[in-house]
Amino acid sequence: MPSHLKITAIKPYPARVGIRNQFLVKVETDQGISGWGESGLTGREKAVAGAIEHYREFLIGQDAMQIGRIWQEMYRSQYFEGGRVLQAAISAIDIALHDIKGKALGVPVYQLLGGKQRNVIPTFASTGDSAGEGAIERAKELMAMGFDAIRFFPIGQDSRDIFEPRQSIATTARLLNRARAELGDEVVLGIDYHHRLSVAEAASFCNKLDKGVLDFLEEPIRDETPEAYESLRTMTDIPFAIGEEFASKWQFVPYIERGIHQFNRLDVCNVGGLTEAMKVAGWSEAHYVDLMPHNPLGPICTAATIHMAAAVPNFAWLETRSPERGLGFDNDDFFPVQPKLEGAVYPVSDAPGLGVEVNEDLLAKQNFSFWEAPHLRRNDGSVTNW
Repeated sequence: MPSHLKITAIKPYPARVGIRNQFLVKVETDQGISGWGESGLTGREKAVAGAIEHYREFLIGQDAMQIGRIWQEMYRSQYFEGGRVLQAAISAIDIALHDIKGKALGVPVYQLLGGKQRNVIPTFASTGDSAGEGAIERAKELMAMGFDAIRFFPIGQDSRDIFEPRQSIATTARLLNRARAELGDEVVLGIDYHHRLSVAEAASFCNKLDKGVLDFLEEPIRDETPEAYESLRTMTDIPFAIGEEFASKWQFVPYIERGIHQFNRLDVCNVGGLTEAMKVAGWSEAHYVDLMPHNPLGPICTAATIHMAAAVPNFAWLETRSPERGLGFDNDDFFPVQPKLEGAVYPVSDAPGLGVEVNEDLLAKQNFSFWEAPHLRRNDGSVTNW
């Protein structure tokens, strides 16, 4: 059992897989054991690649087994610490180091996090790009596949990338009221508003819903100002699911300690990797906040999140994109061994490390292509949130 593994290379791979880019990072060691990580800052991969290059300069030669110490050095070794770009880079390296350590010790990553508390990981699925009544029919299909937690998306973004919040909340509320009536009371229903609303708009949306329609409301407004969420909290009793954009445990401080939200949309590829995610998980447990991890990327992100989900007590559902059509994120050519849904759950892999294999040769042949999220506007021409 190796006690010291010297880091010899850190290789970033920003590549198009499916409908958009994935940013994978490979960390190699002098004993032939390597690990894979993933960054979550989709659409700004070049910025993360630059940060990886800076970290690589002082990480080469360090002991890959000392994950906690390396995390602290990456975070604290600059005056301008933190931020989403640096934390996305730290996340990818941290996940790769956990993969290495698990392989070196011959154990799955969940053993490094305290051991396995569940054998399978419950998930929630989304209706995807289905709109209007089509979303209800898609939800019925998902229920037939075994999903008992389903997320909708708002109506209102048109082919010109115009989005009018007030029009959206009226039509979307009517859709959700019908969905609850048709799908029944036992299924968990939520919606991701992708922080497109103001406090007033979000409150109006909640007031247009029948009692008991939603089990969670995800990201209704932007998260920079916790006091805005506190204001919205006084206007509705619908549980909030937020936090996918948070890039450190410190961003979670007001939300966890003031009781603002009920579900943490923690993203291991943005928050600072598994090292930081486990700290947030413990903190959340102390305040009775459940984890509902953000998982919109590829199999590396999914696998890392599965291991974390297996090791924590306060877990609700893991986001899965697999039932959505035509995304291509979990391409078997790129990832010959990867997590696979069994019905509506992910089994927890007992393979050493993350339990994912990557076709590096194929990945290296992919040309990077810029991907940009939609730039939404309102009817008056002003810019609004995607």
